[in-house]
Amino acid sequence: MPEVTIVDACRRQGQGGSPTAVLDDAPFTDAERRRIPAATGTSHAVFIAAVDGEDQARPSYRLRFFTGEGELPACGHGTVAALALLALRYSGDADYRAALHTTSRVFEGWVKREHDDLTATFDPGPISPRDAGEPELRAIATALGLMSEALPDGACVASPGRPRLLLPVRSRTVLAELRPDFTALRHACDRYGLLGCYAYSIPDADGRAAARMFAPSIGVPEDVANANSTACLAAYLADQGVTGIAVDMGDHLGHPSTIIANAQRSASGTLIRLGGAAEIARAVRLPRLG
Repeated sequence: MPEVTIVDACRRQGQGGSPTAVLDDAPFTDAERRRIPAATGTSHAVFIAAVDGEDQARPSYRLRFFTGEGELPACGHGTVAALALLALRYSGDADYRAALHTTSRVFEGWVKREHDDLTATFDPGPISPRDAGEPELRAIATALGLMSEALPDGACVASPGRPRLLLPVRSRTVLAELRPDFTALRHACDRYGLLGCYAYSIPDADGRAAARMFAPSIGVPEDVANANSTACLAAYLADQGVTGIAVDMGDHLGHPSTIIANAQRSASGTLIRLGGAAEIARAVRLPRLG
C-alpha cells in the first residue's frame, strides 16, 4: 500500500498550486503508475528513486512522470513538487540541491528555504521555438473557438520534451473566455504530434502574463500549472529581450498558481531557470494497486 504525498506546486502568494502526487518508486507496473493520478485526485504523479554511485555531496534521483494516459518525458510542476519533498526530507532548515535524472537528461535542481516557505527551481534544458505552421495553428485555434482576428502574431511550437503550441491571445479576458472543444482539440494535437496548446496573454511591461494549458491528448483537459510550457514561452520571449516572466495559471480551475521563469542569453544559447513555490498538502495511503 504505497504512501503518496500530495504537493501543491507553483503556489501563488501562499494559496492554490497544482496538486501533484509524489511517491517513492517501487516495482510498480506502468499500468499501476497510470492509476495513481486518478486514485489521488491529481493530474500527474511523480515517482522518485535514488541513483546509486553518484557524488554524495550532490544527491541524485531519478524522476518518472505519469498521467492517466501514460509516461511523460518531463513535467515542470512535477519537478517542483519532487524537489520540495526531497528538500523537506533531507535538508532540515538548509537550502537544497540535487541532480535529477529523467528518461532523456540529467539536470540541476535547487530549493530555497525562507522560514516555512519553499521555492524550487531547475534547469529545463535547451529549448528552440519554431514558427507554428498554418494548418496546425488553424486546427487548434478552431478547436479553442478562436477566430483569426482574436489571434495576435507570434504563435510558435517548442519542446522541452514533447512539442506543444504556444498561442498568444489579445487579453486575459479572451483567455478566460476560451471554451475548448476537447474532442476536436485532441484530434488536432494528435494529428500534428503536439502534447497540447498553451494559450497565453501578452505579458505586460513587468513580464506578468496569464496562461491556460489544454492537453487532452495526455488525459489532462486543462492543467492547473504547466511550468515546462512557461519555460518555452521564456525561451521565445528571450529573443525579444525579455529576461523574466511570471505567469498566472489555474484561476479557471480554482487553484491560483504562478510559475516564474528567468532567461539569460549566452554564447551557448538561452539559459532558463524555472520554478515556483511549493507546499506539502497531505499524505495519503492507497489501497493495493494490483
